Amino acid sequence: MDNKVRGILIGRMQPIHKGHIQVIKKILEEVDEIIIGIGSAQLSHELKDPFTAGERIVMVTQALAEENIDPGRYYIIPMEDINFNAIWTAHVKMMTPPFNIVYSGNPLVKQLFAEEGYEVRNPPLYDRLHLSGSEVRRRMLEDEDWQELVADSTIEVMDEINGVLRLKNLSVKEISDL
Repeated sequence: MDNKVRGILIGRMQPIHKGHIQVIKKILEEVDEIIIGIGSAQLSHELKDPFTAGERIVMVTQALAEENIDPGRYYIIPMEDINFNAIWTAHVKMMTPPFNIVYSGNPLVKQLFAEEGYEVRNPPLYDRLHLSGSEVRRRMLEDEDWQELVADSTIEVMDEINGVLRLKNLSVKEISDL
């Protein structure tokens, strides 16, 4: 095994947006390689999680390519939730290449990995008020400018999968289920 410093960042990326890209670029200034865990990979076609893990992998891959980020410096791995906190870190370790540093703003994730002896760092946040998956999805539903928050390649993927229409259909379904 090599002596590369490898970090891990787990996020739902529903969808990937410019804030995620900035975080990934910043982390790559600190590590040799980054593992990008596509969180809640088992979820899709829900209002909070409308896109499949495969669709999110395509979005992340294409957005990083658009930024000319060397694909030899990252791994994109779908990470299913197991809802069993005591063994979650072991699950993550089983699913990924070895890593040294965990990047997370999530208090539970930070606690679990700190208890396992990992170095845990807070990733920088960029314009969190606007750059969030929740804001992108809200704008899609309200016919506002969501495109300014994401990479051009993400817009292309959304067009390919009819992502905005899917989200709108999911919102109608979920409201009528109340």
